[in-house]
Amino acid sequence: MSNPGHILVLDDETIVGARLKSLLEKDGHRVETFIDPNRALLRLEEEEFDIVISDIRMREMDGIQVMNLVFQKSPSIKVILITGYATLELAREALTKGAFDFIAKPFKSREIRRTIQQAADALRQSEPHAFEPDKA
Repeated sequence: MSNPGHILVLDDETIVGARLKSLLEKDGHRVETFIDPNRALLRLEEEEFDIVISDIRMREMDGIQVMNLVFQKSPSIKVILITGYATLELAREALTKGAFDFIAKPFKSREIRRTIQQAADALRQSEPHAFEPDKA
């Protein structure tokens, strides 16, 4: 991984992306936010990311579709799906198709931080020097 601690956030609600960016940058991560799935996917072609956090319900493309396209580019990326419309069936589908985790909105800061830490730990196990937040 060329950019440890690099997180892409995709949510069509600007406030969610801004909140996550602020929270995760305080933890030393580099964060890029997008409201358009197509732009986010183009960015994934240009840059390596460790983790993708994506909303499930978006106008142009749903988070499951985004996740499938992310995995085509890089199966090692950890994808965390978030949604305001959580159901057991949707959670099961997301996890079965490879999501690292599934989080219902509204989520607490400690919940997303814990999930990011667990994803980082999983990445470290597969790549021992991976995912160390930037020390600025």
